[in-house]
Amino acid sequence: MPQPPAIILFDGVCNLCNGFVQFVIARDAQARFQFASLQSEVGQALLAAHNIVVVATPESVVLVENGRAYTHSQAVLRILRQLPGWRWLYAFRVVPRRLRDAAYRWVARHRYQWFGRQEEACWLPTPALRARFL
Repeated sequence: MPQPPAIILFDGVCNLCNGFVQFVIARDAQARFQFASLQSEVGQALLAAHNIVVVATPESVVLVENGRAYTHSQAVLRILRQLPGWRWLYAFRVVPRRLRDAAYRWVARHRYQWFGRQEEACWLPTPALRARFL
């Protein structure tokens, strides 16, 4: 029996985050993941359901999988371990989470400066991909 898709919540105005979503889509041939922006109604409802508070500028990708929510480096590593060719990066879970998350937050703090941001909304998927967005 197939597993229900995991949901990746991402900052819909962040160019780095939108690039990450496109990276995942290109490598997720089995459509294991669905997507929603953190700013969307679906994203806000999932955050509330998992007691995750997001400030005005979201700093994390969130993975909702099997009824649990994962944030920061843990979310990214769990996503990458499901992508062919990128599973080896899951080995970084042996690095203490505090250090991984510190590096993650450092990039998150600078992502708009380095990669820019969109003023309105997230990238719009093609009609073929639209069904994977919530």
